[in-house]
Amino acid sequence: MQNLDNSESLIWTTEAKIKFKNIPYFVRSQARQRIEQIALAEGSDTITAEIVEKARVEFGQ
Repeated sequence: MQNLDNSESLIWTTEAKIKFKNIPYFVRSQARQRIEQIALAEGSDTITAEIVEKARVEFGQ
């Protein structure tokens, strides 16, 4: 698992924030962790709507 210092340095685009707010509140914590893992695994320092969408597909929504 990635270190929190790395995840705290990630930048969320406005579009990603909007998509994230559409995730049910009771799974947002898990979703946020997975979204950040995907971004870091891809070597990205920015979380985009596409990354949020990848996590959404993984969760099967």
